[in-house]
Amino acid sequence: QVQLVESGGGLVQPGGSLRLSCVVSGSIFSVYRMGWYRQAPGKQRELVADINRRGSTNYADSVKGRFTISRDNPKNTVYLQMNSLKPEDTAVYYCNAGQTGHSGEYYPGTNWGQGTQVTVSS
Repeated sequence: QVQLVESGGGLVQPGGSLRLSCVVSGSIFSVYRMGWYRQAPGKQRELVADINRRGSTNYADSVKGRFTISRDNPKNTVYLQMNSLKPEDTAVYYCNAGQTGHSGEYYPGTNWGQGTQVTVSS
């Protein structure tokens, strides 16, 4: 069973940066398409960014140009570099080990970590 552990969240001022990490264990990391999701209070969980096995990436429009997803397969780790943070980026961030759906979309796996809280506030 896939296990995911997120870290790197915290409190940051608007315009600041954070780097989130997610370590994956219990399965072969390199076969997964990895995704970062976030969930703000009272809102649905949304896909922020994903990266496939070869390093191709996709981003939600709301974070494009500010966030960068990357992966280190030997370390079983996926990262999310977040720059120019805004108060609306405040949420719990989760990583997910998924696959590619029939239409090429990100298809999430069923396992989730505990998440890491990101708060953007002055």
